[in-house]
Amino acid sequence: MSRNLPVKADRIAEDIDALARITEPDHPWTRRAFSPLFLAGRAYIESRMKAAGLETRIDAGGNLIGLRKGRRPDAGTIMVGSHSDTVPDGGRFDGIAGVISALEVARALKDQNIELDHDLEIVDFLAEEVSIFGVSCIGSRGMTGQLPEAWLTRLSGERSLAQGIAEVGGDPATLLAQKRPDIKGFLELHIEQGPVLEANKEDVGVVTAIAGITRVEITVEGRADHAGTTPMESRSDALVAASQLVLDIRNAAAELARTPGHFAATVGEFRMEPNAANVVPSKVVLLIDGRAEIRADMEAFCRWLDGHVEKLAAAYDVVIAPPNRVSDNHPTPGDPRLLTILEHAADRVGAKHRRMASGAGHDTAWIAKVAPAAMIFVPCKDGRSHSADEWAENDDIALGAAVLFEAVCEMDKGLNEEKA
Repeated sequence: MSRNLPVKADRIAEDIDALARITEPDHPWTRRAFSPLFLAGRAYIESRMKAAGLETRIDAGGNLIGLRKGRRPDAGTIMVGSHSDTVPDGGRFDGIAGVISALEVARALKDQNIELDHDLEIVDFLAEEVSIFGVSCIGSRGMTGQLPEAWLTRLSGERSLAQGIAEVGGDPATLLAQKRPDIKGFLELHIEQGPVLEANKEDVGVVTAIAGITRVEITVEGRADHAGTTPMESRSDALVAASQLVLDIRNAAAELARTPGHFAATVGEFRMEPNAANVVPSKVVLLIDGRAEIRADMEAFCRWLDGHVEKLAAAYDVVIAPPNRVSDNHPTPGDPRLLTILEHAADRVGAKHRRMASGAGHDTAWIAKVAPAAMIFVPCKDGRSHSADEWAENDDIALGAAVLFEAVCEMDKGLNEEKA
């Protein structure tokens, strides 16, 4: 890289490569939360935090935190971080790039003898990915008092989530009371997990919003009949109606995706009864995963869906229950001031940037509910993620880390000016 950056790309590569070696045999790059390998990865990160002069601790939510104290203890905390846990068979850069880039910000500040007024915390959040307990973003929810109490009794085998949090060093007894009013701003770097930056030869995505995720269950009921003797025109085939619905959902989502703002909808779960070759299908249950940057788009999609299933039911002689929203989270916009700071930072290091939405969920969404928060993306090869083929060039990650460094410095100064 020809740019003169405030961060060191070789240190970033060394740490990412070291974590990549801590993986399940024959399952690259697997280090799931609550596993012995996850704890081994955590131990490595903690050792690197300590080598950078950070004070380390595990908070009640099981998050690993490295603290670099500021000159003014009363000024509050600037926080930077991501997660080091992975999905099965695919997490060489997802989350890890953000944790190591945040760590590199702290190291670069030390290298240049820059002392911030604010405390700086580098965070590895616990279990951002869907965990063995069936839930995600455990650490960021726990840090900010947003973890549902009922989750603590969720089981994986005979182990409860409360036990899992305790095993990684957290404190489930005080977790629900944990608050962080001291956070004055939070930044997260992440690989894009999509193809836009690479396709447009851009260095950094400044994330305008994390899409809201709405999941809708639909049940289609027809009538079981003999597949060989029932005339085609006399059938109430639940699968035929459901198949048409899947195609229509795809087309409706494609239309919304052509308007400003990110939108996507996917039928990712599909169950059929009786699932026998010689029986006309009597029942289909499908689950739609919808993601919208603009809340009005999701509401429009759901209104269309409500009316469309009625038309399909009549057309195919089946019964379709009203769509059931099993979960419904609104979009999380990035803090406007932090978005501007990130753009200024990208300009200072010569990074070509664009504003864009995130279709995936991130820990930032939970921190944003209690403090100003924003994200940047760096490119990944072919947009691949959650796959063993996931790859990001180290120079791209280092450039993103340099943007974080510049943004942290500007945040430290700007927050001080607000208080003046």
